[in-house]
Amino acid sequence: MKNLLTFLVNAFPLWILLFSALALVEPSWFSWFSGPWITWGLGVIMLGMGLTLHPEDFRRVFRTPRWVVAGAVLQFTVMPLLGWGLGYLFGLPVPFAVGLILVASCPGGTASNVISYLARAHVALSVTMTAVSTLMAVVMTPLLTTLLIGDKVEVSALNLFLGTVKVVLAPVVLGVLLNRYLPRMTEKVLPVAPLVAVVAIVLIVASIIGQGRQEILHSGMRLAGAVVTLHLSGFVLGYLLSRLMTKEKIVNRTISIEVGMQNSGLGAYLARANFANPAVAIPSALSSATHSLLGSLAAGIWRRSVKKTTPPANP
Repeated sequence: MKNLLTFLVNAFPLWILLFSALALVEPSWFSWFSGPWITWGLGVIMLGMGLTLHPEDFRRVFRTPRWVVAGAVLQFTVMPLLGWGLGYLFGLPVPFAVGLILVASCPGGTASNVISYLARAHVALSVTMTAVSTLMAVVMTPLLTTLLIGDKVEVSALNLFLGTVKVVLAPVVLGVLLNRYLPRMTEKVLPVAPLVAVVAIVLIVASIIGQGRQEILHSGMRLAGAVVTLHLSGFVLGYLLSRLMTKEKIVNRTISIEVGMQNSGLGAYLARANFANPAVAIPSALSSATHSLLGSLAAGIWRRSVKKTTPPANP
């Protein structure tokens, strides 16, 4: 049974590819998994990750704030500049270029925590960086988008904060508390937690692909190339640039994942709420599937190279 669970989790990239393809063929199979289902799915995933954490994990992170600062700086410099440059490089139509800049200026998404979890990276650091970049996004996302495309984007600070609390912080805190005070129950749940995370993220990605099927099929190869290049470059530059700040591989991998994966759901919401042209939201739809696929491939590789998540010692 243990070997079967390990196989199913390690085959995460395969499931992403398979179910994304199925969603393009039969979107109705997955489009039902939307709205509150996605919120609950992410909450369950975060709860499972919380079960693997201890208070000491977070204390260790805050004793090394430069890791969090490095992730935040790279998140809000590398990605927005890449989005702006790739729009020109690929000669994207204005709505697609604007949408690419918008999603590139968003904070790290909850999916990055899932990928860090599956990759056996530094989960506590990933959760902390996501929370910090999300709170910073109240200012940084509209500011960067304004500077790069010249249009003002309104972001609700309250909605960002409540979304962070509901989907990220509350489930993780609950998981940590259960791990601390109900360790026997936690031990029984932990073996299946990674598989639950895989099922949830696959359903979420397939749902987004299914709902945006027409736009994705008609968006053209130039946009697809720009989105793939955006996230692939984010992963690579996040890793290489973080190596200049610390030589801890677990930290470098975590920052790479955090920089390479955006909150595409926020990007889609801002696009629909602030731009009349619906095409502005299409890069965010493609972004969700792209960064999940690239992240899952990275997780599959890194998971095999690290037997377990071992937070590095303080520098």
